[in-house]
Formats: sequence, structure tokens, C-alpha cells
Amino acid sequence: MKNTTCANPLILMADDDDDDRLLARDALSESKIQGDLQFVENGEQLMDYLRRRGKYQDPTNAPRPGLILLDLNMPLKDGREALREIRADPDLKRIPVIVLTTSNADTDVGSIYDLGANSFISKPFQFEALVNVMKAIGQYWLKTVELPQPRGPAIASL
Repeated sequence: MKNTTCANPLILMADDDDDDRLLARDALSESKIQGDLQFVENGEQLMDYLRRRGKYQDPTNAPRPGLILLDLNMPLKDGREALREIRADPDLKRIPVIVLTTSNADTDVGSIYDLGANSFISKPFQFEALVNVMKAIGQYWLKTVELPQPRGPAIASL
């Protein structure tokens, strides 16, 4: 079954590491997956983006993502806190969230699933392995499954 939600779904990646963001962009391009990739640098920016606050108020500059790639260890608000907020928000909780992180050594994977992650993937250290991960993510999340339609526009919190 092909995803018909949109022709080029948006992947929103929350990661504070410049190198990891660059590698993810290159790996997605190399994987030939048709998806637009945008970035935020921490959990606070992620929640501002999703709730269209601050510099993300304009929906044309901050379209609703079809998929979120979430690092766990970020400044200001970590991935666990952001995931908890996403799953508690009726307008956001249906967006699939894949935890893509290097912090697997000190992470209880079960607790990440308990918070509502759809998948947990350890970031590979080699570029070719990251390309393969992006291919797998794209094949499953962007080509195979039907992504949920948003319930309504995200409203900035007052």
C-alpha cells in the first residue's frame, strides 16, 4: 500500500548536532527517498514548530510533518520531554515519532516505547549504514504505510 497522504511528506528532524544533521540530509539524498527534510535543534524548537509558535507561526514555513526523527539528548528540552508532550497533545499525538539517537548505552529502550515512540533506532556511525537506515525508514514510513492526516491546524498556546 502506497502512502497517499502527500507526494513529498515532510520529515522533521530534531537534533542538536550540526554534523548529524548534515549526515542525515546527505543520507536521505543518497537513499533516493522522496521526502523533504527540515531541522530543529532542540526539543523547545520542536514544540514551537509543531505548535506554530514564534518563528514557526507561518504554516507555509512550518508545514505539518508526516514523520518526526527525534534525538534524545538535546539542550533546553530533551527528546524524552518532547515525546511526552507530543503524545499528550491531541493535535500532535498521531504524528509518527522515530527515536534516532546515539545514546543507546544509557537508554532504557522500553521506557522510550512507553513514552509513545513508534520506533527506536540507534544511529549508525558509518555513513553507508546511515543511508541504509534512511532507506528503511523511507521505504516503511513514506512508501508502505498510510500516514495519519492531521486532526486540525496546530494552534499556538496562549
